[in-house]
Amino acid sequence: MSETKRVLLAEPRGYCAGVDRAVETVERALDKHGAPVYVRKEIVHNRHVVETLAERGAIFVGETDEVPEGAIVVFSAHGVSPLVHQTAAQRNLKTIDATCPLVTKVHQEAKRFARDDYDILLIGHEGHEEVEGTAGEAPEHIQLVDGPDSVDAVTVRDESKLVWLSQTTLSVDETMETVRRLREKFPLLNDPPSDDICYATQNRQVAVKAMAPECDLVIVVGSQNSSNSVRLVEVALQAGAKAGHLVDYAREIDETWLEGVSTVGVTSGASVPEVLVRGVLDYLAERGYGTVETVNTANETLTFALPRELRPARTS
Repeated sequence: MSETKRVLLAEPRGYCAGVDRAVETVERALDKHGAPVYVRKEIVHNRHVVETLAERGAIFVGETDEVPEGAIVVFSAHGVSPLVHQTAAQRNLKTIDATCPLVTKVHQEAKRFARDDYDILLIGHEGHEEVEGTAGEAPEHIQLVDGPDSVDAVTVRDESKLVWLSQTTLSVDETMETVRRLREKFPLLNDPPSDDICYATQNRQVAVKAMAPECDLVIVVGSQNSSNSVRLVEVALQAGAKAGHLVDYAREIDETWLEGVSTVGVTSGASVPEVLVRGVLDYLAERGYGTVETVNTANETLTFALPRELRPARTS
């Protein structure tokens, strides 16, 4: 084995447009209204981001009933159900909705198919905030399908009025395997009008797949509760990486992981600030992995406007 130690750095990685918008929403709300600004759930699934915003005066709560009446509450990037909007209105809360527009799109699809009395099979992870928000749009029409193995248990009223939708942060390959099994069981199953798995989730998986076969180890920077980050480790291993680990910070890297390793792949989930990736690259450089080669599989240019309440006033 050659002694050259190198890092393959996946591109794209890190923040997607929806996360960027959500984090900036909390920052702008703090700038405009001062602390405290309440946030329902974690604004995005990243420990560092949540801790940094908490230091600035964001208060993270589990549910809207923990927010004082009349206060400002931001809804996270993962989206909320209509019930959450209702309870917020009952408490006279000033809501700022930081739901990612790509999640909102899935909500609109769910509402439309429910109006047309379809059975909706929502592919996603049980208990994930995004799934709870989407399912809440039409609970009597939606049933969750949590991976290929849960297909056997699915029953529907009318196979000719059946559509699948998905959580935006899943593994593309596993989702398509779930759809394949569903279609074997229900040949008339309809596809969503457009792809539900978000562009950023797909792009990060494609980049990892491209570099994984060359990697003795892939380090994914991201939090344990971040669906898209966890998926990146799975995708790396399936694509041929010899080992893969998820870390929030460089200090969580175990030195034993590097024994006998010449090529380390590095990437980060869609809710991860680049400063954390830099920390990992510095850690690796100190241990002889100074050569960094970028593996670029896509260029991302998408941005989303801030929620209306926080856009700068137009000057005439």
